[in-house]
Amino acid sequence: MARRMVVVGNWKMNGWVETAQELTHSIITGLKEHHHRSDPCEVVLCPPATCLYPVSRCLEGSMVRLGGQNLSEFDHGPHTGEICGTMLRNVGCWYVIVGHSERRSGCGEDNERVARKMAAAFRDGLQPIVCVGETLDERDQGRALEVVREQMEGLFPLVPHSDQRQSLVIAYEPVWAIGTGRNASLEQIQEMHGLIRHVLCTRLGEDGERIRILYGGSVKPANAKAIFALEDVDGGLIGGASLNSSDFLAIIAAVPDRS
Repeated sequence: MARRMVVVGNWKMNGWVETAQELTHSIITGLKEHHHRSDPCEVVLCPPATCLYPVSRCLEGSMVRLGGQNLSEFDHGPHTGEICGTMLRNVGCWYVIVGHSERRSGCGEDNERVARKMAAAFRDGLQPIVCVGETLDERDQGRALEVVREQMEGLFPLVPHSDQRQSLVIAYEPVWAIGTGRNASLEQIQEMHGLIRHVLCTRLGEDGERIRILYGGSVKPANAKAIFALEDVDGGLIGGASLNSSDFLAIIAAVPDRS
């Protein structure tokens, strides 16, 4: 089954309105100049919350989608500092990242809360990009597959039963390979993506084949082509390299045409 590839730029806590607009314009210009390169894939930008609306304005008329980096599990109310899904939709978001490793470790988001946030994204008409992945200690203990399977299994009680669930996106992040200088091998990447695909198909049947699985472990122009060629890799969740338009465009150009 041909799944449309997707490349997501997660800008994390970087940039101001002006620099976000400049980066967005540079990416859009690059895609227009090499439009054939972007055809095989969907492109999503996830700027900081303060830049969502300005970036949304820049994206008008383009095929690039906007995404948030996080959302509240609640739909409104006294939750100071939080942003709900309908607010993200209001500024033009199509996607939202859920359960990023930096939020799991830094903000104490456990599997249950991540599942509730995923459900909130579906409720509010957003496509959730749910992150899963193991730490260095968990991999060194030989528990990598167990940990990711557990993270995946925690989602299914709240995955919709409707066709909406096909819009779920999973992003595998080997936490130990993000900004550490250590890289996951192609064999390790395919092994984990294969496990995620198996779990999805076991729990969701044919719908599991339609759900896209992204790789989020320090994808760069130098390794993107080899990673994207793997059978169960359907694109990338790009961190630091998405802050440089040339690098980000080169990663998009590495996407194979699966049509």
